[in-house]
Amino acid sequence: MRKQVRAAAPKAEECISYGMPAFRLGGRPLVGFSASAKHCSLFPMNGTTVAAFRSELKGFSTSKGTIRFTPDGALPAALVRRIVKARVAENAASRRM
Repeated sequence: MRKQVRAAAPKAEECISYGMPAFRLGGRPLVGFSASAKHCSLFPMNGTTVAAFRSELKGFSTSKGTIRFTPDGALPAALVRRIVKARVAENAASRRM
């Protein structure tokens, strides 16, 4: 996951946010991720990204701000990069406002 985030947002810095490994860019949260006994999760750190990628996330368990997957059914690397790039664009747009 780190490798995919780094590929999409090379200037992002690693941090801990909400008690989990995460990345931030320009001081703003970008994405977080975690693993539990039954699944792994990607957290886009907002309430809109999961909905924006709904069609591409079919087959994965989702909620408003979480994408859950298993190690055997991992998120495709290209999809992770697109999600991260979307978050980079959202953060940039919110800084301009």
